[in-house]
Amino acid sequence: MPFSHLLLGPELQCAFQALGYATPFPVQEQTIPLVLAGQDLVVQAPTGSGKTVAYLAPLLHRLVEGGPGRLPGNQTKALVLVPTRELAAQVGERATELAKHLPLPMKIQAVFGGVSVNPQMLDLRGGADLVIATPGRLLELVRKNALSLAGLQHLVLDEADKLLELGFHEEMQDLLRQLPVRRQTLMFSATMNSAVEEVVQLFLRSPQHIQVEAALALSVAIEERACLVPLEHKGPFLRELLARESWPQVLVFVASGRRADNVVRKLGNSGIRALSLHGDKSMSARTDALEQFRDGRLRILVATDLIARGIDISGLACVIHYDLPRSPKDYVHRTGRTGRAGLGGVAISLVSPDEEAHLAVIEKKVRRRFKREVGTA
Repeated sequence: MPFSHLLLGPELQCAFQALGYATPFPVQEQTIPLVLAGQDLVVQAPTGSGKTVAYLAPLLHRLVEGGPGRLPGNQTKALVLVPTRELAAQVGERATELAKHLPLPMKIQAVFGGVSVNPQMLDLRGGADLVIATPGRLLELVRKNALSLAGLQHLVLDEADKLLELGFHEEMQDLLRQLPVRRQTLMFSATMNSAVEEVVQLFLRSPQHIQVEAALALSVAIEERACLVPLEHKGPFLRELLARESWPQVLVFVASGRRADNVVRKLGNSGIRALSLHGDKSMSARTDALEQFRDGRLRILVATDLIARGIDISGLACVIHYDLPRSPKDYVHRTGRTGRAGLGGVAISLVSPDEEAHLAVIEKKVRRRFKREVGTA
């Protein structure tokens, strides 16, 4: 099915063409018509499945249909709530790309913590058509009267399970009290659990449910390998692997910010340039590292699970799990940074002897057995 069958305007068809989108992904085929119809939705979809476009494209279409002119005061018609600063910036960029071809100019603002609130307050003067926000910064802007939610028509909760994992439950309860009752609410979540179900009951009205299987997202395009290597040899083996292989870019996942900085330092001592990205870094340092990686100026990024969700790095060749993730779900999110949009990719897990039992648990849950190799440095 081509995008033209999804009842979106010709301007968005041009945007899809400019972005290189040929045909919609399953989540887009199922979601876009229902969003256009004003339906509340609960969408369970894995990372890399195309869900950002699945809600942005029809929302922009509906905002155009609503006609020119913003609501009075510092109001917004549409709000996307996300768990991390990096994801807020990425969704804002994608929305701006899609909106370039629209017949009406759209004011799109991404707001998040870790940077001064004052420039964001100035940017929101006179309101916005679409705001993408992290919960804490959103509520700060509302308290300072820099943004009003009184006229909100569309609410998206992106990565809802991650929002709850990061402890935003109270903020979301506070947010609910400030939202108009009459609105469309779309919730996207990679997993469903009791906490997410509670949010569904609070935020949505008679929603339709859409589910895209996570297992399919990783099995087709990604080669998964497990390198068995003693813990003390992981560092030398990683350096040998990076020097031997010709991957244009590699994302290395580690368990902590301290480990990330340590791996980067040892790579640097061997003449291999890398940067780290984790929650203890300043926002400017995090943004700079991610921008260098995205535009190809940086080959190796060493990161915690901070960017395991939602972040899209086009054409990423390889993900390396220096430390195994805590859960199979985290493995899927991390590995899903490669092999996106149907492209090939490689996911390599460095497994020490005391991690082999945990590796078996991951393999059982994702229903795949990874190719075994013996790692030697």
